[in-house]
Amino acid sequence: MALDRITLSTFRNHAGTCLDGTGKLNLLVGENGAGKTNILEALSLLAPGRGMRRAALSEMAGSAGDGGFAVSARLDAGGAEPVQLGTGMRAERPGRRVVQVNGAQTTAVELGEWLAVGWLTPAMDRLFADGAAARRRYLDRLVVAIDPDHARQSARYEAGLRERNRIMSDGPSPNSSWLGGLEAQMAEAGAAVAAGRAVLVERLGAELERLPEGPFARPVLEYLPNGPLTADALAAELAEGRARDRAAQRTLSGPHRDELAVSMAGMSMAAANCSTGEQKAMLIAMTLAHARLAADTRPGILLLDEVAAHLDPVRRAALFARLLEGGTQVWLTGTELAPFDEIRGSAAIWRVEGGQVERL
Repeated sequence: MALDRITLSTFRNHAGTCLDGTGKLNLLVGENGAGKTNILEALSLLAPGRGMRRAALSEMAGSAGDGGFAVSARLDAGGAEPVQLGTGMRAERPGRRVVQVNGAQTTAVELGEWLAVGWLTPAMDRLFADGAAARRRYLDRLVVAIDPDHARQSARYEAGLRERNRIMSDGPSPNSSWLGGLEAQMAEAGAAVAAGRAVLVERLGAELERLPEGPFARPVLEYLPNGPLTADALAAELAEGRARDRAAQRTLSGPHRDELAVSMAGMSMAAANCSTGEQKAMLIAMTLAHARLAADTRPGILLLDEVAAHLDPVRRAALFARLLEGGTQVWLTGTELAPFDEIRGSAAIWRVEGGQVERL
C-alpha cells in the first residue's frame, strides 16, 4: 500500500475531505462535476511538476478558504515509520508552492524521491494528434517518475533557453564569452535531459515487449533527438548556430525540439493514424508498463480518470487483472459502479458528491 490518511483542505470544491483506510485499488464514484477528478489532481501534486491538469496554483484554491489550500497524505514506504507528505499554497504567498516531508519544508523534487506518480486522463486521448510539445511534456513526466532529478535538469535547461531566446530575439549582441557560458550551462542540462529521455524510452520499450499479447495494442516507441546528445557537442552546435538563431529569433536546435514517435506494433502505422480505440489501447499499455517500471524503485500510485468508461468488457477485464497484479496503488474514477463490478470486492470505494466524500 502506498498512500493513506489523505486530506484535502480548501482544494477546489473540497473544503475538507479525508480518505482513510485506502486499499490497493481505490474507486471514486459520482456524477460529473462531483469532485472525483479534483481528488486525483490533488494526489498528482504529491510529485514534482504542475499536476495532472497543469493548472495554476491559484486555480486550485477553493472558495471556502482564505485563498490557500493544502494536500497531505501518509506514505507507507516499507520502512519502520510512515512518511508524511504535504504540499499546497499559503494565502499570504499566492503562486508559491509549499512542499513538506515529515513537517520539514523542502522542494517538489524531494517528493519524487519518495513516491512515483503516474496518470491517464481523457485529455490525454489527444496525445498522438497534438504537437510534439505535448509528447515532450508527457515523456518528461514519465522520466521524472523514474528519476526525479530530471525535473531539476529540465528547469535548468528551460531557464537557459528563455534567456538565450530573449537575446536572440531583441537583446543586444552580448559578449561572446558570456553567451558561451550560458550555452555551456544549457548544454550540460540539455544533455542530461536527452539522456534521461533516451534511457526511459529504451526501458519502457523493453517493458512493453514483456507485456502479454492483447487485448491492448502494443505501441513501439522511438526517441528522436533534435541535436547532439553530449554536452560538448550541443554547446558547439549552439555556438555555431548563433547567426541562424538570431535571424529566426529563437533557438532552433536542442532537446526543446525533440520528438517521441509512437507506432503500433505489427502494422508499422503511426499512432496518429490509428483508430481512436487503438490509440486508447496503446495509451493504456504505455501507462501500465510505465507503472511497473516506476514501482521498481519506490512506492507508486496510478491515477486513472474515467479509464473504464469507453472500454469493451474484454479490455476492461484485462485492465483490472493487470492492475491487481502490479505493485502500484491505483485510484480510479467512474460515474457509476456497474463497470467496476469485477473489482468491487477488492477495492476501497467512496461516493463523491458536491465535494463531500462518503465511504461505501
